[in-house]
Formats: sequence, C-alpha cells, structure tokens
Amino acid sequence: MLLDQRRGNIREFIENKGFVSLHEIAESVGVSESTVRRDLEYLDRTGQIRRTRGGAAGVGEALPAFDDRQNQALNEKQRVGKRVAELIQTGETILLDGGTTTLHVAKHLAGKGVQVVTNSVPIMNHLMSVPGVELVVLGGFLYPRTGVVLGPLTEAALKSLKVRRLIIGVGGITEEGLFNQNSLLVETQKQMLDAADEVILATDSSKFGHSELVPLCPLNRVHKLVVDSGLSDRWRDIVRKNGIELVIAE
Repeated sequence: MLLDQRRGNIREFIENKGFVSLHEIAESVGVSESTVRRDLEYLDRTGQIRRTRGGAAGVGEALPAFDDRQNQALNEKQRVGKRVAELIQTGETILLDGGTTTLHVAKHLAGKGVQVVTNSVPIMNHLMSVPGVELVVLGGFLYPRTGVVLGPLTEAALKSLKVRRLIIGVGGITEEGLFNQNSLLVETQKQMLDAADEVILATDSSKFGHSELVPLCPLNRVHKLVVDSGLSDRWRDIVRKNGIELVIAE
C-alpha cells in the first residue's frame, strides 16, 4: 500500500470511528504500531487528526458543522423547539442532545424551573445565564466544528445518570429506524437513550424517508415525536403504528 493511500485510510478510519486506539489502527491497515505512530504524527501535524493518549481522534470533518445546519429548515425547527418546551414540566430533569433543533428547545426554557443535562456547547452557552434552569454539563472530547462533546468520557458520565426525558435529534429516519452521520455520535446517543425514562424525538419533516451512515435505534424506541406540519399522511400513519405519540408543531 502506498504511503499516501495508507495515511488516507487511517484518517478515514479515525473519522468514522471517532476515537481509535493505536492497536486498532495497526490492525485495520495491516502495519506495525511504530509505522502507525509515524503516520499519526504526520496527520496530527497537518491538522487531519488529533493525537490522543494511546491513539487518535478525528477532528470532526465527518460530522456536519453546526453553523452549516442551524439555518436549514429554520422556521420548522423554531416551531418544533417551542412545542417541545411546552411539554416540559416544572422540576423535571431533561437531557438535551447536541443538535440544532434541541437548541431551539433550550431557547424556550426560561423560568421553567428545570435541570438540563447536555453535551452541546451552544446549549451550554445559552442556558448558563438563563433564570430557572440548573445546568449540568457533560465532559468529553469537544468537536469544535459541531459544538458537541462526545467519546468515552461522555458515555461514562451518561452511564451514571438517569433523567425523566431525553430530547434528541437525528440525521435521518426510515421505517427501519433512526440514523445519524457518525459512529461516535451514535454511540453517545445510545447511552443517552439508556439514561432516559422517555424519549422525545424533535425534528423537522425533511429528515423522514432517508437514512444516514450509522443506525441508532428502531422507530419504536421513541415515545413521542414532535415535528412540523409538513409530515406526510403516510409517515403519520407509520409513526402511530409504531406506538409513538405524534405531536404536530403548528
């Protein structure tokens, strides 16, 4: 294998996995760990990956940037965010996933008297000065482009938590279930699902009918769907047949 090809394969492997050990990289490309160390030094020096203790992490290019996503279907996300916030009761502890729609949920929590757990830097920045909100911040590896904290430290923190509701967003929804763009993101979201008594999917209708790279969970793992009025009649039937409570944000 040519040097550039091997380094390209290593970079792609790291981006898809998120966090990877030196041993895993060596096995994936079939070279020695000493060779991998030299490749990682080059990739880190050129800004293509980040060296970590015992391995490497991606720089987040496999995840769409937060700024690129936040203006997509903006009106729909604003309506969905407001409607979700109306469902939240005083005194609840909620877990907010690090997405653009969940940020609009956060913008309507003032005075609610709730405790919010999140891995989203934009949500943290917004809620830190909002009255009536107690903020719990999840630690881990920060992906600057995406504004989310992910990885083993985040997952470990989530394993020790239990919340009333999880409010989550995804990249795609098919009859097979929910999908997102990156395996590291999905692994963190899976721990979020396990930490919650109730799962609320907050999304705009454009996400329905297509998948993304990594499956997250089946449709019936969701308890409640809050979506804009653009959801088709066919999808409304599918949602209800899966036992999901449908809430339309008008």
